[in-house]
Amino acid sequence: MTGFSQQPHVASYYAATINDTTRHAPLDSTIAVDICVIGGGLTGISTALNLAERGHSVAVLEASKVGWAASGRNGGQLIAGFACGIDAFAQYLPEEDVQRIWAMGQETLDIVRMRVEKHRIDCDLTSGYLTAANKPRDVDELRRARDDAATRFGYDRLRYVERDALEQYVQSSRYLGGLFDPDSGHLHPLNYTLGLARAASAAGARIFEDSCVTALRRENGHHVVQTERGTVHAQFVVLACNTYLNTLAPAVARKIMPVGTYVVATEPLGEARAQALMPAQAAICDTRFVLDYFRPSPDGRVLWGGKVSYSTRAPRDLGEAMRRDMLKTFPQLADVKIDYAWGGLVDITMNRAPHFGRIEPTIYFAQGFSGHGVNTTGLAGKLIAEAIDGQASRFDLFGKIRHRDFPGGATLRTPALVLAMAWYRMKDLL
Repeated sequence: MTGFSQQPHVASYYAATINDTTRHAPLDSTIAVDICVIGGGLTGISTALNLAERGHSVAVLEASKVGWAASGRNGGQLIAGFACGIDAFAQYLPEEDVQRIWAMGQETLDIVRMRVEKHRIDCDLTSGYLTAANKPRDVDELRRARDDAATRFGYDRLRYVERDALEQYVQSSRYLGGLFDPDSGHLHPLNYTLGLARAASAAGARIFEDSCVTALRRENGHHVVQTERGTVHAQFVVLACNTYLNTLAPAVARKIMPVGTYVVATEPLGEARAQALMPAQAAICDTRFVLDYFRPSPDGRVLWGGKVSYSTRAPRDLGEAMRRDMLKTFPQLADVKIDYAWGGLVDITMNRAPHFGRIEPTIYFAQGFSGHGVNTTGLAGKLIAEAIDGQASRFDLFGKIRHRDFPGGATLRTPALVLAMAWYRMKDLL
């Protein structure tokens, strides 16, 4: 697993407001555990916590710092369901199993709330999420989504917001309506990840930072996981590396694509101005394929995300580029400065469905959260723990979803995707 930096968390609003500076020593010896988890982001830490609570001995190997990658840099949006939409599962599963998958999409939110409450994680968890319509066709789609949730799945909490009532959620004339979900929301992702790590350590999991995995092999009936300075012997291995999987499992790595995504934080606006801008204090995203997403911070800032880069190259003068996008929605913020600008990589699958499975019976993986990782990673960790304990029916549902390699191989897949995304950007403008 290569590509990480043994540096502190990237300079960001999240790093500046971190509430836990716990450090974990590198692995510098040979140890034996039941399960070795590779990756100390939300996927790996959630898996370790669930396994430790079930009485297993667990070691987590993190190449940099807990939450160093996407888990500590993302937009902090807590979104029910999955990035692909439920019909992506209906291609492969009978309706009974589609219903189970849909229920698990809601369960992801319950897992986050349970963890925050149980472990007293200070991460600014806030309820409320609005999907804002950019085009008339999006209005129809949002209404259909509301109706489908109610009639097909018995979920009647989604509320369509007409254009003349949008000011209750967002002070902007850009949108034509919106779909409000009171159960989704937003949080401080780095503090949430670090809070889960504290809980995992308290439950008995051993976390090692600055411990990049250099080799994974089978020896005498168990797995040997090698780092530069230490070795772990384990009965099971969990690959929770996402965009940094690389050569550890090339066949699995080909199913995902690293995508750059970016966030800025404005200077504090003042209590009255911040409250007026987003009165419901909900997280918001729009309906374009290459979307904007934004939310308020507890100290009165706007956290604005977007500028997805399928080439993974950050826009020139990132803060100013993001500011120009923000002003399309909030022209009244023309006098506001940007205090923080940062980015990172997330992983997407071809069909945007999460990719869970096994490479062999005792090597599990979970990846491809496609922008829904803040809460879906909690489900992944829970399902992997269930499966290792012999209760694999829920985990195996995800294994029935077909995932294709990104075309073009390591050399051409990024240019091919950039061309495809240019088409979607053009559709957003039509």
